[in-house]
Amino acid sequence: MGMKLEQRAKIKFCVKLSKSGAESFEMIRHAYENEAMSHARCFKWHAHFKRGRTSLKDNERSGPTFTSPTPKNVEAIRQLVYKDCRRTIKDIAAISVLYGTVQTILTCDSNMHRVAANFVPRLLTPEQKEHRVAICQELCQRALDDPSFMSRVITGNESWVYGYDSETKQQSSQWKSPGHSRPKKARQSCSVTKSMLIEFFDIQGIVHHEFAPKGQTVNAEFNCSVLRPEGGHSVKTP
Repeated sequence: MGMKLEQRAKIKFCVKLSKSGAESFEMIRHAYENEAMSHARCFKWHAHFKRGRTSLKDNERSGPTFTSPTPKNVEAIRQLVYKDCRRTIKDIAAISVLYGTVQTILTCDSNMHRVAANFVPRLLTPEQKEHRVAICQELCQRALDDPSFMSRVITGNESWVYGYDSETKQQSSQWKSPGHSRPKKARQSCSVTKSMLIEFFDIQGIVHHEFAPKGQTVNAEFNCSVLRPEGGHSVKTP
């Protein structure tokens, strides 16, 4: 019996004696010292035996075990990742490849790294995506047919603007004697008051900007009223 199976047998014996995972690990560590299995592995096998497992050997893999990153293995791992990009190294290793081999194939051979998904306001439906593509293609065609088209396009933007109690460096200066410490000034922080600033700009720069009234919902209807003189607003170059 190898050292690995021997320690697993001892853990199984501890479970039979109703020892806890911590007690079992302490006994294994005391008996085998530097050759003792890790804390996590000891607790893993303790849980297995507590759930009724009897075998000391690892579960057989569903397919052949690959131990080297051969071109065939690299392509097989890539196909698994392409089918489900959320697979972890542990998930792939549980199928047919050793953990270290999977890690080498993904990071070194395939030059991949795991990243978190970006947050977006909403996920578009296929119809909405097709509509946006059609609009972009139409705008590109109009720009090709009319060279002055882009100069007539006006884009809008909204930004929250916070109020500050501004104070210059000269205003914050004080007289002090050599024996006194230098005065301190805290960095300015955003005030509770904030306003919505809407701006419209073309290819040359800002053509109009104003603060939206308090409580006003900034939507397409409001933006149109700002751009139309008959709506009580007028676009004027600053």
